[in-house]
Amino acid sequence: MTLLAERAAVEAALLAHEDKPDWDSEIVLAGTELAEDRPDDWKLEAWLPRKPSDADISAIADLFTDTAPEITVEALEDEDWVARSQSDLEPIRAGRFIVRTPEYPVQNEPGTVEFVVPASQAFGTGHHQTTSGCLAMLDAMRRRGVVVRNMLDVGTGTGLLAFAAMALWPRASATASDIDAVCADVVADNARDNAVSLGPQPGALVMTIAAGLNHPLIQARGPYDLIMANILAGPLVELAPDFGRALVPGGHLLLAGLLETQESAVRSACRLAGMRLAGRIVSGDWSILWLRRRSRG
Repeated sequence: MTLLAERAAVEAALLAHEDKPDWDSEIVLAGTELAEDRPDDWKLEAWLPRKPSDADISAIADLFTDTAPEITVEALEDEDWVARSQSDLEPIRAGRFIVRTPEYPVQNEPGTVEFVVPASQAFGTGHHQTTSGCLAMLDAMRRRGVVVRNMLDVGTGTGLLAFAAMALWPRASATASDIDAVCADVVADNARDNAVSLGPQPGALVMTIAAGLNHPLIQARGPYDLIMANILAGPLVELAPDFGRALVPGGHLLLAGLLETQESAVRSACRLAGMRLAGRIVSGDWSILWLRRRSRG
């Protein structure tokens, strides 16, 4: 299914779908601009493994606050259309990182760290501005001398941010979590393909399925020098006190998934939890925030 609308309407619809806890996971959405010379004209595409029902069409239409655009339904061949839709994505470059899909050859650029992330239903191929912004911020943090011994990636998706942080701080212990159970296998597959070690030892990654930080494994492996969370503004505000408690004094918090218009609310919640802004990147309409917990004294 395809809907044509202005960029703001499509982005709002995508955010609305992320906020729906009962969203049908078989309906996969993606928003893209129609052409480089038409940056405000976008399309929302939805892929289903079945013929769309009236309920499916209504669920997508309800994502729009105003009247939904006309929906075009097209029957496709039996194929992984999510993967096909992303297979022609150009490699992205963010800081020292290059992220490409398996369809592209190895880049082998000196001084870069390269990851291969196939098209997937899990969020985090690096092509969204929030993910690439986080990669750039991690690189900036490392260049500014940040030391990390124990890290946590909340809402990891494909595992990409955890992998990148592990490349920057290879001796650190790493934990990744996501609320979506499908991410466990996705992260395991991507770890294998990118030679990332799995396990509880330093220099390796432990993956778990959890909502927020109130999980025995996440609590047992803390406190953390670095917490990353590329999710949504609402959960970031709700989790701010937990972030503060899970960080060591002077620890670092990297947040994304929030629009620039939502930044003040997120920063206010983090300020109340004892964290202060250390840096920010604005990428399109999105803010990427680096905050630090106050040190003792």
